[in-house]
Amino acid sequence: MARREKTSRQEAKEYVLKIAREHGVKFIRLWFSDILGMLKSFAITVAELPRALEEGMGFDGSSIEGFARIDESDMIALPDPDTFQLLPWRPQERHGVARMFCDILKPGGEPFDGDPRLALKRNLKRAADLGYIYYVGPELEYFYFKDAQGTVPLDVGGYFDMMPLDMASDIRRDTVLTLDEMGIDVEYSHHEVAPSQHEIDMRYTDALTMADSVMTYRLVVKEIAMKHGVYASFMPKPMSGINGSGMHVHQSLFKGKRNAFFDAKDKYFLSKTARCFIAGLLKHAPEITAVTSQWINSYKRLVPGYEAPVYLSWARRNRADLIRVPEYKPGREEATRIEYRSPDPACNPYLTFSVMLAAGLEGIEKNYEAPEPVEENVYEMSEEKRKARGINTLPASLDEAIQLTEKSKVVRKALGDHIFNAFIKNKKIECDLYRTQVTDYELKRYLPIL
Repeated sequence: MARREKTSRQEAKEYVLKIAREHGVKFIRLWFSDILGMLKSFAITVAELPRALEEGMGFDGSSIEGFARIDESDMIALPDPDTFQLLPWRPQERHGVARMFCDILKPGGEPFDGDPRLALKRNLKRAADLGYIYYVGPELEYFYFKDAQGTVPLDVGGYFDMMPLDMASDIRRDTVLTLDEMGIDVEYSHHEVAPSQHEIDMRYTDALTMADSVMTYRLVVKEIAMKHGVYASFMPKPMSGINGSGMHVHQSLFKGKRNAFFDAKDKYFLSKTARCFIAGLLKHAPEITAVTSQWINSYKRLVPGYEAPVYLSWARRNRADLIRVPEYKPGREEATRIEYRSPDPACNPYLTFSVMLAAGLEGIEKNYEAPEPVEENVYEMSEEKRKARGINTLPASLDEAIQLTEKSKVVRKALGDHIFNAFIKNKKIECDLYRTQVTDYELKRYLPIL
């Protein structure tokens, strides 16, 4: 399907009905996210499509993580016609399948506060009220393994390695072609640092479109891997001793067609707005980390010695810092952006973009002052020197991160009470379940000696 500009809802609905007829679509999958970023879906037939576009389709919300209690379970999924796309891996000639992302409503038609997509829309409105459009370009890393039962890699390549054609090269190529068919522009694809680790970078766009694209991307990567008989994983740290998978997020604010982060007179080409945004991210990073790195396993990645950042600092060249200002095209207004490096690809993109934007806007609205960039290697600094320069660290565990998030007014405001409370509750349960497990490490370490 060709890409198209967003239109009025009525025009979009008419377009969807027309394309569905022309392509012989028989089933439409209605997609939405729970609070953890897990993709949820149910299918309707094309005969139900006109009613779905007008009224939405009812479903039981009590079975969706973070949605509703059993006594208030009725929910409505209202498809967003601007997100209609054919699924290329499904049959095309007859009985084609398409998808649309949905906004979740209460039975009376009011927006449902537990919908992650709504949370992002609210934060984007906050930015819009200040005159800004929020653009993001995430870089999602992932691994290919022989199956889902273990971590046997497909290759032993490294960063940007160009090896003779192998299975991973074909899988990645097919994935890029499928993303393109679904209207998702890809800028780069390459082998990453660790064996069997890969990355496909989507071209930056507005944050809501990108959050939908991240959800689509993760499914496409897994679907195409499965077609090739292998397993793709977005687990942040599936193997010890090598780099984990991150989701570095490039971001900028625009006012109309002008980049609000750009200042031609500044030695770093950063405006005061950009510096305040950086300051907001640095100040609030510890309390938003439970959202950007939401799993127990996420904190196996966020340790010193690898590319994942641990220290709260920013720089232009140093990739060890939490925030980096890329220098690929210095002085180019449209290319000026900041890169936030701690999120991982197993996050909920709607909530992650929400809290990052909220932290940055907090810095702008309250005129935070960014510290000077740290161009030295923070890992090699002594603890005393880091302390003297006021360089603190991200939380070291999910339990620690949740304690910080629970006290955060910025995160509560960004997510809304419903999602905030449900998210905290879910993560505390996860911490408790993990704490009571007896691991292989403990058995190997202690059983022979105790």
